Amino acid sequence: MAKVHQEMKKNSKLLILILIIAALLRLWRIDQVPVSLFGDELDVGYHAYSILKTGKDYSGNPWPLHFQSLAEWRTPLYLYSVVPTVAIWGISPLGVRLPAAIFGILGVWGIYLLVKELIGYGFRVTGSRNKLTPNTKARNEITALTAAAVLALSPWHIQYSRAAFEVTMLLVFLIFGLYLFFRSLREGKWLWLSSALLVTTPLIYSTAKLFTPVLLPFLLIGWKKEIQEISKKDLQKTAIALVILGGITSYATLFTGGGQRFGYISIFTDPTVAAEVDVARLHDARFRGEIGGGLQPSTSDRFYHNKATFWLDSIIKNLLKTFSTDFLFIKGDPNLRHSIEGAGQFYYIEVITLIAGMILFFAKNNDRKIKLLIAFWLVFGALPSSITRDGGNHATRLILVLPPLVFLISFGLVEGYKKLKGKILPIILATSYLLLFILEFVFYQHFFWRHNPWYSERWWHAGFEKAIQSVKQLENQYDRVFMSMTGEPAWIFFAGWYEYPPDKWQAEFPIGNDVYVEGFGEISHTDKFYFGSPQKEVGGVYVLNKYLSERDLYLANANEIGENLIKEPGKAPPGLKLIKAVSYPSGEPAFYLFSKTIID
Repeated sequence: MAKVHQEMKKNSKLLILILIIAALLRLWRIDQVPVSLFGDELDVGYHAYSILKTGKDYSGNPWPLHFQSLAEWRTPLYLYSVVPTVAIWGISPLGVRLPAAIFGILGVWGIYLLVKELIGYGFRVTGSRNKLTPNTKARNEITALTAAAVLALSPWHIQYSRAAFEVTMLLVFLIFGLYLFFRSLREGKWLWLSSALLVTTPLIYSTAKLFTPVLLPFLLIGWKKEIQEISKKDLQKTAIALVILGGITSYATLFTGGGQRFGYISIFTDPTVAAEVDVARLHDARFRGEIGGGLQPSTSDRFYHNKATFWLDSIIKNLLKTFSTDFLFIKGDPNLRHSIEGAGQFYYIEVITLIAGMILFFAKNNDRKIKLLIAFWLVFGALPSSITRDGGNHATRLILVLPPLVFLISFGLVEGYKKLKGKILPIILATSYLLLFILEFVFYQHFFWRHNPWYSERWWHAGFEKAIQSVKQLENQYDRVFMSMTGEPAWIFFAGWYEYPPDKWQAEFPIGNDVYVEGFGEISHTDKFYFGSPQKEVGGVYVLNKYLSERDLYLANANEIGENLIKEPGKAPPGLKLIKAVSYPSGEPAFYLFSKTIID
């Protein structure tokens, strides 16, 4: 008994150490790396700020179930979780990102609990569902601690825990929901909470709107017998939770803009598919020797080339790309907000333990239903992303497959070590694996902290903060302030970094509030702030002095200027004074502030 207690104490210390490491990797300099809040993060922050100040999203909808952003509707739960931190730290990296980091740390704890429960399921002593043999307990602990360590050090998970992405919250709800589900098979009192967590995942991130509706029936059918053994009282509480929260989730998804995002990115709404089908059918006709125009496709043409075959081809390609070594271990997501330059979603060395885990887990005499769960999770976790454009290597949409992959890597590491024969070989191989893993981790950290901030500066929309803060400092000296729309639309960058009063933003919402300004054409505005670029057909920024008054200020994107005005400030457009130049962290120019006169 004393030995068991000592082992439990040791495991608890290891878990605490893993959580401390996870916290450091997710919280250290979170206000500086990534280098700036990108547009979606500011969108989250300004919505939270607007809720805090007015009880409405920034589009004027009171306490919404989906937030109406400039281009889409956003799921609500992460945005509401940001309100307290924005209340303390404002629209800042810490205010917007801290909840994601906290959810990231909780996810590491959650994977430990879930893996321990999954490994233990099916190995419980006959006649006592609540007890495990000592050997099984030790096996559970080692694998669960390994899984927690793998997730704590995961490049994929670290990347998303350090920015205001909703998906770390999604993983917490999913992981704890599944953990409580399996625990409820022993202690039925947790089933209602499990159901509450799982059924609300679609309110966190959109891929769950497709994943959760198939996960819940899978769990119900697969563990029907065990669920029926739960007390009637606990089942009634679960039914109430499902009806109330499921009803809210369904209503929000179907009637408050919840499906709009999918319409934008789905392969089924891709406008290029019809043209590709027509071209393929035309090629078939040409191969048959038909010439001229107005050709009608044959039955064979229609059979081989139609929207359904193109869609199926896209889905298969996306799925294969998702589970390719290119995405998982070599290049990762090409978007440098989702993955750092030249790094996969996992470390190279983990390909060995992933393969070992797949072989050992699915080949060994493990519980059949747990095998089905992991297989189901991998396939259906990837499926929502596979039916979107560029979904094969989109790490955000694919985050659902991260937990089962971590599970298999951990299983392969622990069980693979147990399979090694002899006394010396296991030590040599385990030490080699550990050293290579540490080496990869050290190199990853070097590139993350040293190279990545410069490589990814444009992806993270660096420069906007200093540019808008400069506008805020100077705007009292000017009657009109114009902000360039070259590159990224400036609306949310202005509203967020300025912390523009949400009631004024709602009252004079800029989009659609257009006015004609000579030299700019029809441009949107709110109060004295105008969003538009000088018309290229009249000469662009190089003739702007003809259209600006002495009390106008223009924030230009550096791409509008053919010169580096940081190095050569004397080459500003004719008739304009360079008030300030804003650079990226690398020193390259990002924005310029111009006026016809410098006002003291």
